[in-house]
Amino acid sequence: MKIPLSWLKEYVPLTLPVSELAQKLTLAGFEVEDIQTTGGNWQNIVIGQITAINPHPNADRLRLATVDYSTGQETVVCGAPNLTVGDKIAFAKLGAELTDPHTGQKVKLKTAKIRGVASSGMVVSEKELGISENHEGIMVLPPDAPLGTALADYLGETVFDVAVTPNRPDGLSVIGIAHEIAALTGQKVNIPEVAYAETQPLINGQVSVEISDVDLCPRYCATLITGVKIAPSPKWLQDRLIACGARPINNIVDITNYVMLEYGQPMHSFDYDRIRQKKIIVRRARDGESIIALDGTECKLTAENLMIADAERTVGVAGVMGGANSEVTEGTTTILLEAASFKPASIYYTSRKLNLLSEASMRYERGIRAELTLPALKHATQLIAELGGGKVAQGIIDVYPGKKEALPIKLTAGKVNRTLALDLSVEQITNALTALGFECRATGEKELAITVPYWRSDIKQAIDLVEEVARVIGYDNIPLTMLSEPIPRQDPNPQLSLKRKVRQALAGYGFQEIISFSLTSKDLLDKLMPEPHKMEPAPLRLVNPMTADLEYLRPNLRANLLTTFTANRRHEEDGIRLFEIGAVYVPRPQNLPDEAETLCGLLCGARNDKSWMTTTETIDFFDAKGAVESLLKQLGAGAQFVPSRDESLHPAKQAAITVNNVTVGIVGELHPRVAVNFEIGEPCYLFELKLADLLPFATAVKFYQPVARFPAVARDIALVVDYNVTHQKILDIIKSFKLVSEVSLFDVYSGKQVAEGKKSLAYRIVYLSTEHTLTDDEVDKVQQHILDRLAKEAGATLRG
Repeated sequence: MKIPLSWLKEYVPLTLPVSELAQKLTLAGFEVEDIQTTGGNWQNIVIGQITAINPHPNADRLRLATVDYSTGQETVVCGAPNLTVGDKIAFAKLGAELTDPHTGQKVKLKTAKIRGVASSGMVVSEKELGISENHEGIMVLPPDAPLGTALADYLGETVFDVAVTPNRPDGLSVIGIAHEIAALTGQKVNIPEVAYAETQPLINGQVSVEISDVDLCPRYCATLITGVKIAPSPKWLQDRLIACGARPINNIVDITNYVMLEYGQPMHSFDYDRIRQKKIIVRRARDGESIIALDGTECKLTAENLMIADAERTVGVAGVMGGANSEVTEGTTTILLEAASFKPASIYYTSRKLNLLSEASMRYERGIRAELTLPALKHATQLIAELGGGKVAQGIIDVYPGKKEALPIKLTAGKVNRTLALDLSVEQITNALTALGFECRATGEKELAITVPYWRSDIKQAIDLVEEVARVIGYDNIPLTMLSEPIPRQDPNPQLSLKRKVRQALAGYGFQEIISFSLTSKDLLDKLMPEPHKMEPAPLRLVNPMTADLEYLRPNLRANLLTTFTANRRHEEDGIRLFEIGAVYVPRPQNLPDEAETLCGLLCGARNDKSWMTTTETIDFFDAKGAVESLLKQLGAGAQFVPSRDESLHPAKQAAITVNNVTVGIVGELHPRVAVNFEIGEPCYLFELKLADLLPFATAVKFYQPVARFPAVARDIALVVDYNVTHQKILDIIKSFKLVSEVSLFDVYSGKQVAEGKKSLAYRIVYLSTEHTLTDDEVDKVQQHILDRLAKEAGATLRG
């Protein structure tokens, strides 16, 4: 935001040097990024007046102008076509530094003889002063320009280029910065009274306003000015707009821009005669509607866009830009002036969706208080009446269905001092806040009720007020002190700790982590289904998706993981191991979705990198199962695997993962049809773990176990069981005996030497006692009990 200091001076005395004032603003949170000065090098240039013009004796196109500059008089040679006796002009005396209009170089003015006539000085143009590119004639000043005054004092300007944070829309206004300077320098802000004459008839009988969508437009105000004459703005108004980086257009448009820069409240002027049926409706656009904006852009509208419409058509994009079908033209005589309040999120979405970024949308999307509309509207109405020659209809339309009572915020001196480590009195706190425009009312010995001023939208709670006190006092004035109490003990976050352990473990197993968007597309989710049908539960769709590819909240991590694998497979010949940890979004009836932290891993390709020392085996189901078992073992949780049914996985090559009979995930081979959907031409294996369900089993404290003092005894057995008996069932039976410390499956066989419908499972069982050395008799007895139980519960027999 560019802030001319000459404009600021109208509201607050500037008592500090420019550099010191810039530093104070920067330390208070409004960084002055640049200080631009106009007229700083205009030494020896004063305001003069042409008292006589005579022809040049030796040149037809040159004339001799006599210039009076109060303390002296000079006759100089000049070729400008607009020399007029009596005009006030800028006169450069000898030694002045000017810009050469032909080369752009700086030159120092010396006495020169032009076609035989000596000239000691120059009547200068705007280009020679460096103000603009205008060199068609000399610069003519207003008649009231003070004769003999240094031009730098009259036209010179210093402009602060201030960086405004997104939470401070009041900083995008001259008055907002004036309040800051007043508080920082101990001055008071003076806002001139607004007054203008009103004439009959009442405005309510000439135009009506209806707000159809109160959630997007809580307030809409308007005034009506008749008999307006469209003309260029006065020079002072144009100069201020130019200093702020705005382009003057005409008096009406310039006034709305001027008041926006002054108060921070965007405004818009309609040609009243082009508003059909004299009715304004604030509503959502209808699908298929369109409008030509003031900049000539054709905007295709949807129901997500808030519009300003008349009784028959749209006439403006609310809070962003007006429409060409109602703009003010040279033939306009009656102005309907709008000042409104809009929902910031709506303006932000619309301006970017339509690619219409404007000064108005920049302010609205930061959140402007609805109470700002009336003061700004009244001042703009006053200026249009004064500079446009109009008459103001009696009354103001003020439709305010979204009005909410602004409750005062309670603040205690204790909270301020405890937060800032200071010892401020209630009076000091009151003075600091009052200087910023807050109203302070004592409600106790050390308690205040604070009312937020209408131009501040960023103050929501007591801690915000503490920050305001700190800014006024100055952060650099807060002393450095040691903490009075020990730093509070940090309570560990079990879920963060679990995710860190999972990442470290999988990285150690050769996996690489990916991070994908939380949003996905319906087409991508449909690819996870081997047969086309509706996904249950249905994924959550965004109300305002930016693109079709990012339309739904992901219900799982699989689709994005498989897409990433497909993209990388083209560039990698060896095996690929990927995983992702992130939230998935599961719909819940009449509630927000369940954001479950989930781990999803993928394995595919060669088991080992190419080497003369390894074989060219490919990854299979047991590699994925082994990765899960190793991970859970490292986390301190024992894994069991039971049959499962997951549509995305191969029906005969999948298993649910359970811990203590609680299902925490699934592992299996990707269904062949799903693999085809993702353009995967080889077996691919997935595993998925719900970290929230796993957390209770992975946070147990590990205890030290001493190394066994006594030797272990290992025995091998080969069992013949029915083909449908699972390894897990055998394992659970064997491990249930006290002396069994380890069990491992080392052979699986089915063939000629085993009866049809049977299979052979060979196990190594390690027996160990922590109290004594086991004897063969003890081991034989335990093993016989194991065989008896296996025969009874699993139908197992020893293989002969």
